[in-house]
Amino acid sequence: MSHAYAPSAARGLPPVLPVVAVIALLALPVVPDAEGGASPADAASGVVVLCCVVHLLRHRRRPLSRTAAVVLGLPVVGFAVAAAGAATPGAAVMGFCRYLQIFVLVPAAVLLLVRDHRDIRLPAWSLVGLALWQGAIGVHQYATGTGALYMGQEVRAVGTFGPGDIMGMATVVACGLVCAVGLALGPAPVRQRAWAMVCAVLLVVPLAVSFSRGAWIATALACTGQLLLAGVRRAARVGAAVAAFAVILVGGFGAGSALLQERLSSIGQIADVPDQSVSDRYALWAAAAGMWREQPLAGVGLKGFPDHRDGHASLALSSGSDTGGAGAAYRKQPLLSPHSMYLLVLGEQGIIGLLTLAGSWLALLVLGLRRLARARRARAPGLDCALVACGLLVWHLVNFAYSDIGGPATVLTAVCLGLTAWWALAGPDPAVSEEAAAR
Repeated sequence: MSHAYAPSAARGLPPVLPVVAVIALLALPVVPDAEGGASPADAASGVVVLCCVVHLLRHRRRPLSRTAAVVLGLPVVGFAVAAAGAATPGAAVMGFCRYLQIFVLVPAAVLLLVRDHRDIRLPAWSLVGLALWQGAIGVHQYATGTGALYMGQEVRAVGTFGPGDIMGMATVVACGLVCAVGLALGPAPVRQRAWAMVCAVLLVVPLAVSFSRGAWIATALACTGQLLLAGVRRAARVGAAVAAFAVILVGGFGAGSALLQERLSSIGQIADVPDQSVSDRYALWAAAAGMWREQPLAGVGLKGFPDHRDGHASLALSSGSDTGGAGAAYRKQPLLSPHSMYLLVLGEQGIIGLLTLAGSWLALLVLGLRRLARARRARAPGLDCALVACGLLVWHLVNFAYSDIGGPATVLTAVCLGLTAWWALAGPDPAVSEEAAAR
């Protein structure tokens, strides 16, 4: 059974507007040196879930299909088992609610609030707009030396997220770039595709000066995948244009190109002479793996990584990372996560948690790609939505190898998973559309 709404002449206000509000709230500045806590975007994500419940009751809609319920609900098993093994009841409740919010409730709410392709394009363009806003702030920080501390200079672009969340702007810009590429490759009018391509090109600059190696790798692979899914010939043409632009971009950085080139070269040197950040990451990865070996099935419990870190980390791990700049005072930020979502889940939730959570993501990827292939064969509408949805999922699957959840931008992961879930689980079936057209 499809959950897509039937087209109607009087659509009214799209139910997906609360999702757009979540994206818009990520444009607000983060208080410097704030110690965690829920952000306005997190609060808005709760409103999204509430709006979804009201919407279902008002329209008397069936909730999730059996397939969607299994795919989105599977991670709850791992969360519950890991919560039972948490050190304190408070850690269990906080960890369980956070994981439930990001990976189950908000994605399911987004899936149910989306009616059709137009409701996918609205948050996709909103993501592009947010990325341009954060990216413009980040480029200004880089150009004026008012960014976060990097290699002794305040040049790292972090947007409004501050030095305490250096991945925030990189995540927003990368997701916006992936959305722009997907929208540019779709069957939309030429003017819209041209604007989407211009936005994608512009977003390359702030992504570069974010100095986030993980975001670079994830974005390159996601966009390459989108190009290949859209057509091999188009991928070859666009690839040549991107290569030429990259040469011009790197050459145009002038004095700052040394930092960028050094960061690029460090990707291939991590096994040779790694810098301290890479050494710390190796030590944190080893600590997470040690926790898993100690508790292979259920892990050490939700929120348990900080408490067990020192018992499994090597002496190569430093006391913390230096943060400062972008309006915040210098401080030593403790390393309280392994900076790999897969290893964080493996250490805290064990093999049960990893199989259920990663299994859910893999199911979304397989179902989404299968539906995309059928849409291409049937020449069904909404190919741009398919490319956006699959591109966002691929980006997160790759990026999760180098980062984990944390910070205000985490709620964006939930929104992206919801957009992917709609295409994979509830979008119109291209095969049915093809049969209807044939009749």
